[in-house]
Amino acid sequence: MSDITPDLELDLRGLLCPMPMVKVSQNISKVEVGGVIRAVATDAGAMADIPAWAKSTGNEVLQAEKVDSEFVFLVKRVK
Repeated sequence: MSDITPDLELDLRGLLCPMPMVKVSQNISKVEVGGVIRAVATDAGAMADIPAWAKSTGNEVLQAEKVDSEFVFLVKRVK
């Protein structure tokens, strides 16, 4: 678990890929530059999709981990 306090929380449980990545992409502009989104997904494909999206858009994945049957991401808006 991280000590980072997210600026926005997204519950993406039950969404199939690529929807978790799409939802993070749609919501990244809702946080300030330097802000963090915490996203929880249940589709394992998010472990590839969200980091790939972040890399391609210049944002940063601070954390991507599996917790029980969920995948938890902390994504920092860089620009």
